[in-house]
Amino acid sequence: MTTIRRQTAPSPGSVLGAAPGVTESAAGYRATGGYAEGASPDELLRHLDAAGLRGRGGAGFPAAVKLRAVRERGGSPVVVANGEEGEPGSVKDRWLLRARPHLVLDGLARAAAITGARRGYVYLSDPEAGVRVRRALAEHPPPLPVEVVETAHTYVAGEESAVVRRIDGGPALPTAKPPRPFEKGVGGEPTLVANVETLARIALTAARPGLRDRIARTTLVTLSGGTADAVLAEVSYGVPLRDLATLQGSPDAAGALMGGLFGGLVDARALDLPLDPDALLGAGTALGCGAIRFLASPACPVSAAADAVGHLAAESARQCGVCVSGTGAIRDALDALVAGSAGPDTAARLHRWSQGLPGRGACGLLDAAAGTAGSLLRAFPALVPLHLDLPCATCAARPRASATGRLSVAVPEVVDATAHAQAPATAPPTSRSPLPALKGTP
Repeated sequence: MTTIRRQTAPSPGSVLGAAPGVTESAAGYRATGGYAEGASPDELLRHLDAAGLRGRGGAGFPAAVKLRAVRERGGSPVVVANGEEGEPGSVKDRWLLRARPHLVLDGLARAAAITGARRGYVYLSDPEAGVRVRRALAEHPPPLPVEVVETAHTYVAGEESAVVRRIDGGPALPTAKPPRPFEKGVGGEPTLVANVETLARIALTAARPGLRDRIARTTLVTLSGGTADAVLAEVSYGVPLRDLATLQGSPDAAGALMGGLFGGLVDARALDLPLDPDALLGAGTALGCGAIRFLASPACPVSAAADAVGHLAAESARQCGVCVSGTGAIRDALDALVAGSAGPDTAARLHRWSQGLPGRGACGLLDAAAGTAGSLLRAFPALVPLHLDLPCATCAARPRASATGRLSVAVPEVVDATAHAQAPATAPPTSRSPLPALKGTP
């Protein structure tokens, strides 16, 4: 079960909105200022630049820079709302598409106006989200053609080159770069691939430019760990990680797995760090998609690392030999530590892989696996030798469920109050269902 909690009272600039447990209708969204004329495209771009809004998909790249890069390429730009949430510990994007599809679509239209895009896509893998997005498109047709494209849910399917490849009719697998989508994307045109929360914050900024700094400096986080329920919350930058651990119900956490599977492990001392992309990066970790798994009882950092890398190894696109062999080797070494059967050179091998493997794959999956191994050695250096001969009690009692099962978080319940409302007499938008499974698709 995943609950929704607020750091503060509902505000006009909140992505959570007034009723996060109910799908918002077009009328409800318009009543709060949605779809209003608001700032002009050029004004909005200046507001986003001044506020320093960062993308919420994981990399944290400045949104204004990305928008401007697509606009300056010319041609016939394309905009994509990327709602494919590959991180198993994150639920914010699926919740957002289920609960506030109009906020995302408003942001997509604003991004199209800034870039000069002539068509748009909503890219997702959650069938329930797809239903609600299609209904929202019918309720309030956007100013440009928008198509819903579904894909199979995998770790790499949301990587921006995989998004482009899937929309163009291929498998949702990453491609070598350059070119990047802003240079040559969907149909060969400059393409903005933007996370759905990023687009939601663009829409909020357009409607309320006076709140631009607050909008840019709050973010959705998915908090999990221990025996307490997972939590989806909207919090301000600067809040200590320890406060988030308490909010989730893990006040005595020994550390955390940060940024989904990309930020690696941190120890209890790091929980005094603020939730801030720059501060976390300076400390050797990352906010990523905002998914934080606290290492609360019962938990062992070695098992947590093994679960993370086990999931990554299973989700490899199997396009890059170094990724297949590298993630597999790290997985096997960590599994041996969990079982208490690792060799004396395990720490040295993990260190070598953590230094030599990043940057050698077509996407960030191999980097995440290598980074997890390195973070285990940095944050919990004494634990590896203690696991060489015998597993610890926690590792010995670890259930046989898959790594994905242990890492996954359920999407909060969102009641679809619009499901029984009379649909407007508008032709439903076109959409595509998932492609059949292809050989090599994870």
